[in-house]
Amino acid sequence: MPSLEIMPALMFGGLVVFLLLGFPVAFSLSAVGLFFGFLSIELGFFTTAYLGNLPLRVFGILSNDLLLAIPFFTLMGAILERCGLAEDLLEGTGQLFGKVPGGLAYAVILVGAVLGAITGTVAASVIAMGMISLPIMMRYGYDMRIATGVIAASGTITQVIPPSLVLIVLGDQLGKSVGDMYAGAIGPSVLQILLFLMFIAGVSFFAPHKVPPLPPEALAPRGWPLWWRVIKGMVPSIVLIFLVLGTIFMGLATPTEAGAMGAVGAVGLAMINGRFTWKLLREAMANTMRITAMVIFILIGATVFSLVFQGVDGSHWIEGLLAQLPGGQTGFLIFVNIFIFFLAFFLDFFEIAFIVVPLLAPVAAKLDIDLVWFGVLLCINMQTSFMHPPFGFALFYLRGIAPKEVLSRDIYWGAVPWLFLQLLLVAIVIYWPESVTYWLDRGTGVDPASVTIDAPPPPPQDDNAVPVFR
Repeated sequence: MPSLEIMPALMFGGLVVFLLLGFPVAFSLSAVGLFFGFLSIELGFFTTAYLGNLPLRVFGILSNDLLLAIPFFTLMGAILERCGLAEDLLEGTGQLFGKVPGGLAYAVILVGAVLGAITGTVAASVIAMGMISLPIMMRYGYDMRIATGVIAASGTITQVIPPSLVLIVLGDQLGKSVGDMYAGAIGPSVLQILLFLMFIAGVSFFAPHKVPPLPPEALAPRGWPLWWRVIKGMVPSIVLIFLVLGTIFMGLATPTEAGAMGAVGAVGLAMINGRFTWKLLREAMANTMRITAMVIFILIGATVFSLVFQGVDGSHWIEGLLAQLPGGQTGFLIFVNIFIFFLAFFLDFFEIAFIVVPLLAPVAAKLDIDLVWFGVLLCINMQTSFMHPPFGFALFYLRGIAPKEVLSRDIYWGAVPWLFLQLLLVAIVIYWPESVTYWLDRGTGVDPASVTIDAPPPPPQDDNAVPVFR
């Protein structure tokens, strides 16, 4: 009969087997959790009353107001994906930079960042930019691996730049406010964009034939009409970004309220562009329903697994494995990031956030690691799950919309340099924590221990006074 000491390892191993067999993650989590829960009751590791906590935890998930931000931001992204905003942004920005080598690649990175800040979904960014910019890059002689790589990578910026859905989930799992997670992600988002731009600048300097400028006949006349197209595409987007993120940072709205405003703003942008239809709204709502249902079912499965895992002292098992790693905090961070990187070959970011992060957070807290910084670091690492095989979804999206003459090996090899740039950002954030913590609330800067309050002495008491009762 298995002993309590080996139950956590058996649970974790059982989950890995289910996932490798290809069973849906949500049902794998629930099945493993319930099986080991009933087994633990039979073996006397805990009583049936312990599993009575399960309905309360499920109800806690379904009544969590913070998780309402997920369908709102998803709906916002789904509407903007279909309303032609990406076309306007890419057309105008591509024309502005088209005269210089690598100009189209610069435009894809910058527009990817803007779309990431207003849609929050990788699929919307990659599909929109792939359909618009990839044929143009192919027509004007871009190296195929550079073209496919920059499109896929610029879409993954969405994972780090607020209002990322990953940051909402990580904030919930780590017990930190979404506003702090968004503020902490500002610095890494800017660094990620700069790293991508610097890579294209290096390619255009050392191998300009791989990223040629647009020929004169492809460029629109300079002047006010071109600038007007860029402004028309950029200004409404920037207003929506400030509407969503500014209200969160200033404390005027919760993430859920900001997401609701963003969804309304997306409908407004679609109407301004003359592209709003009831069909568009129905398709966006159906997409939102599918993603929200997936997230909730994974989260319910994860809470079943984690409840039983905690009941068999799984947290102590994880803590014993990780807390004694050589190198203290640095050793723990290096191990965790390598572990997350390889998990991302097989699991997507939602699954990692719901399964692994709750196990790592207590150890990180015990090692005195700032959990906001830790969450942002994991978010940066998890964006690699979209970029490497066998389940790099950004590569799948691009393969689905790329012309037949684009070879799959070019898509996969094209992702490799950008994958290393993402890992470089992980290293930068580890060794430069201020890139995250600088943007967090620093408080008043006053040490509470140094505060003194001088109060006047109480008036003298008359012992002969007669008390008055009212």
